[in-house]
Amino acid sequence: MVQEPLWGARSRNCGGEERVLGQRGPAAPDSPSRRKESSGAAAAPLPEEDCMKLNPSFVGIALSSLLAIDLWASKRLGVCAGEGSAWGSARPLMKVVEVSGHGIPWLLGTFYGLCQSDSSAARQVLLNLLFALLLDLVMVAVVKGLVKRPRPTHNKPSGHATRAALICRFILRHLVLAVPLRVLVVLWALIVSISRVMLGRHNMTDVLFGLLLGYALYGVVEHCWLSPATAPALFALWSH
Repeated sequence: MVQEPLWGARSRNCGGEERVLGQRGPAAPDSPSRRKESSGAAAAPLPEEDCMKLNPSFVGIALSSLLAIDLWASKRLGVCAGEGSAWGSARPLMKVVEVSGHGIPWLLGTFYGLCQSDSSAARQVLLNLLFALLLDLVMVAVVKGLVKRPRPTHNKPSGHATRAALICRFILRHLVLAVPLRVLVVLWALIVSISRVMLGRHNMTDVLFGLLLGYALYGVVEHCWLSPATAPALFALWSH
């Protein structure tokens, strides 16, 4: 029995008609370029977060650069951070400035003034100052808890810059002072803020943000200003 070759073979269908079978040639080997295209088409696309890591945005690069400059400048300006620093001899004076912006002396002094005041107008100002100081403590604690930014080695928890800006605006708004005294109040707030960097307590951007926060908090105090009409129970408590 002789078999017909597959190449150009003829076959008959059930009706007796002949047809030519399809010619089958040898399969062409896959080229390297074809294999590369097929593997590339089958590969899954990169996740969006991986693409972002490979292609960082301009904002991310700018923020990273700003933080690097902030750390470098803060380290250079920390001239009173230790006894062996460049301005180590001025460290005691800077610590006196630091104490002047601490929250405890201001809270105790305001509370003592409330107890000793006989004027209803003075009690109103002091009571709102006490409210401002307590609001400052709460907001600074909340912001620090949310941000959790690593701080310099010599850091101690504080909100001096925020408090200095808040008290400065409060005093300038509600106390009648001569121009030289008003200038001294502003200088005190600036020196307290600068001392935070010089003592190595905070970075420059921390101090700048603290000043802005304190400035904004005074607006909250003004909006929620306490008076005998809005808080009669509090004023009744401090009345004699």
